[in-house]
Amino acid sequence: MFTKILIANRGEIACRVIRTARTMGVRTVAVYSDADAKSLHVEMADEAVHIGASPVGESYLRGDKIIAAALSTGAEAIHPGYGFLSENPDFVDQVTAAGLIFIGPSAGSIRAIGLKDAAKRLMEKAGVPVVPGYHGEAQEIVLLASKAREIGYPVLIKARAGGGGKGMRRVEHPDEFSEALSGARREAKAAFGDDRVLVEKYVDKPRHIEVQVFGDSLGNVVHLYERDCSAQRRHQKVIEEAPAPGMTPAIRKAMTDAAVKAAKAINYSGAGTIEFIVDASQGLKADRFWFMEMNTRLQVEHPVTEMVTSTDLVEWQLRVASGEKLPKTQSEIALTGHAFEARIYAEDAAKGFLPATGTLHHLKFPDAIPEGATVRIETGVRAGDAISPYYDPMIAKLVVHAKDRQAALEALGAALSRTEIAGSTVNTAFLAALAADRDFCSGDVDTSLIGRHQETLTIVPPPTGETAAAAAVAASGAGASPPSDDPWSSLAGYAHFHNVARRIRLKFGDDDIVTKVSLRPDGRFQVALDAPYDSTNSHDFRAAPRIARWPGHITVFEGAVGYTFAVPDPLARADEAAAGVGSLRAPMPGLVKLVRVKRGDAVIKGQPLLILEAMKMEHTIAAPHDGVIAEIATEGAQVTDGTVLVRFVEEHNDPSAVAS
Repeated sequence: MFTKILIANRGEIACRVIRTARTMGVRTVAVYSDADAKSLHVEMADEAVHIGASPVGESYLRGDKIIAAALSTGAEAIHPGYGFLSENPDFVDQVTAAGLIFIGPSAGSIRAIGLKDAAKRLMEKAGVPVVPGYHGEAQEIVLLASKAREIGYPVLIKARAGGGGKGMRRVEHPDEFSEALSGARREAKAAFGDDRVLVEKYVDKPRHIEVQVFGDSLGNVVHLYERDCSAQRRHQKVIEEAPAPGMTPAIRKAMTDAAVKAAKAINYSGAGTIEFIVDASQGLKADRFWFMEMNTRLQVEHPVTEMVTSTDLVEWQLRVASGEKLPKTQSEIALTGHAFEARIYAEDAAKGFLPATGTLHHLKFPDAIPEGATVRIETGVRAGDAISPYYDPMIAKLVVHAKDRQAALEALGAALSRTEIAGSTVNTAFLAALAADRDFCSGDVDTSLIGRHQETLTIVPPPTGETAAAAAVAASGAGASPPSDDPWSSLAGYAHFHNVARRIRLKFGDDDIVTKVSLRPDGRFQVALDAPYDSTNSHDFRAAPRIARWPGHITVFEGAVGYTFAVPDPLARADEAAAGVGSLRAPMPGLVKLVRVKRGDAVIKGQPLLILEAMKMEHTIAAPHDGVIAEIATEGAQVTDGTVLVRFVEEHNDPSAVAS
């Protein structure tokens, strides 16, 4: 076994690897960028080496710096985590050439299966079923469009490299093919440096079911059963579970046999996942699943497999990479209970799942859930950490396990309702709504479920008067620690002859809320609300329930929903120079990838104006109303959150003056 390894990753997965290595007595070396200098994985590791600036191209994708860090610290092996360099065969070659061990498959195995088109040709030869489609080398648009017609619409354009939904477009009609192809190629080029694509038949009710496989250097390969990852938004997984709902022994055997066959076809060693697309239009059938791709690394969702098989896959990775045989044979791997993993992201579900940034001023995960269930939190952040625009905005993975699917669902809902995060927009309310969705609860899942139910899943009811009153009590200072040890300072409500009352102003979205908070003789707080609430009602509190105070804000938690109220500073001056309704600002930091209109153009509401690339995904910025463009950002410009991208001509101005 190794004595020291370097982890070529960051965040949650780096912390995950460090924990297992520590229990095995293996020392760890972390690497970090400027943005991660004070991050949790750096704190947890035995040693840490700075490898560059915040952008991934200057740090976590610099294989030369990572290898140099391993050599300088005496590490014997490199664990790649997932993402970044984890599936880069050139990096594997560089690691082995430096005399180090790569904790993962060989470069040859990665190359054999790494590109979707070549992988599917290989799987066909190995007798593994593949999706009907075009997986050839030729990339001329005329040929691709012709193949799409042969396959029959709808079709799916997919980047042949990478994953995570990047470079993927569903096309319903031939007239949409050209633009969809251009968008897929741009996104694929930006994410993977490869703009080549394949075209496949779109399955009407697809389920994404994958099989965890593991091989060793002695030729042994086993599976650890399946996971269902059908709950996706924008082709990215949201909630994963194991085992897959509706799975029968016959279908499981057909699928796991195919997965093991696929791994053996490339002499696979290490942790890997064979992903299948399944036609669920008539339920699960043994002849209606097809190979989609193989991930030659540990998956984000691996904890659900660990929970139902009582294994530590990171421990298996270290043992196999050090030359040991697989810790268990196939007959020794049992499937017990049911597990769910919910990915908690900094994102705005109501705005199309736009990534968010911010400082996690308050972060609290559940410490108890229903009896008989267990909860596991995988995270790489702490309270006070910032969500950086440079990396994936995942905050944590919340994993639960119970005796069956229903019990696990109840545990998932309970855990989400007790999770508290303030300082950034997060998706906990959306996750809770999905976990309670009727179709999801019944196991009737497919990759379009979220899209079909998105409106209801992402609607959060406005705060009630009770919620606003709770925020007002918190903003008044009730329940806060006294400013000194002086006993009189704790009597915030004391006054001669009358009750103390404070006028508290709050802001929720565009609504200004005026309240009056009074302390009653019995120690309770009474809150009167003005518009937009019914001022005839008042609300009584002993103390504000489940709240977080952070600079200039109060967040009130109700179940999985966090209602954040701004507490305006009465001394602050309004920014008179701020742009009004005549402008459109960047919703997040990013790169202006493509500009579709120019100064002087008349546009209509909903018309695409430009494409903003942020966090490796393209986001279309559309006109919020009809108007004439006065100014628009320059193509190729790097913008920050809140930067004015578009200004419109004011109505009283002469549009012709702009166009001239």
